Amino acid sequence: MEISVEWGPEIQKHFLSLSVCVGSIRNIHVEKINTVLEDLKKTVYDEARASYTIEALKDNPTVRAYRDFYWKLGIDPTKTRPSGEALLRRVLNGNELPNISTAVDAYNLASLKTIIPISGFDKKVLQPPLKVRQSQEGESFKGIGMDKPVSLTANMLVLVDRERVLCIYPYRDSDHSKITAATQDAVIVGYGAPNVPETKVVQAVETALNYIKQTSSGEIESVKVFSPSPQ
Repeated sequence: MEISVEWGPEIQKHFLSLSVCVGSIRNIHVEKINTVLEDLKKTVYDEARASYTIEALKDNPTVRAYRDFYWKLGIDPTKTRPSGEALLRRVLNGNELPNISTAVDAYNLASLKTIIPISGFDKKVLQPPLKVRQSQEGESFKGIGMDKPVSLTANMLVLVDRERVLCIYPYRDSDHSKITAATQDAVIVGYGAPNVPETKVVQAVETALNYIKQTSSGEIESVKVFSPSPQ
C-alpha cells in the first residue's frame, strides 16, 4: 500500500510553497530501549549542544521559517513551539528526550537534529490517501497524551486520512495512529513550511528512517515528497 498525499483547495490557494515528505519502513522491531538507541542519543545530543545555543536559536533560518508560518496560522510559536524546535530546546537546556520506544525516540532524534517537525504512524491503521486541509468546526481529535478528544476550531491546518485527523499540522499527532510496541510497518511524515527548502524536509525523513533502521531494524521502502499544485 503506497501512501500518497492530497491537498485541500484552500491549501492550493494559500500555501503553494508547502511540502510534505512521506517515508515508509517495514518489518521493524520496536523495543522500549536498547544500547544502539542510547549511543545514538548521546551522539545527537552532543552534536546539537556543539552546534546551537538557546540564545541564538531564534535567528536560525529553519526556526524562523516555522515561527513565521505559525503566526500565519494564528498560533503563537513562543507558547506552542514547532516540534523540532521544542525537542532541540529541551536538549539545549540540559535535559533529555523522554523515552517512548526505539522507533519513536529515533524519529524524535531526527526531528531534533534537522529542526523539521516529524510524525510517525502505524501504517496498518492508516486509511490512505492522506490529505492536508483545513479543519472543520467541531471536528474531533484526540492527540497523544490527551485524556479525551477535543473539538477543533475551523480552519486549523491538519493532516487527515479517509477517517480521522492524524495530526494538527505540524505539532500534535493523533493517539489512534501512533507507533506502538506492536507496530511492524511505520510511516514517517516530515512537514514543510514556506521558506523551508524541500530538500531539508526530505533529509529529515531520510534521517528518521535511517535512525529507525539502526535502532529497530526493518527495511526502508520508499521516500516521496508531495507539494500542492494549482487546480
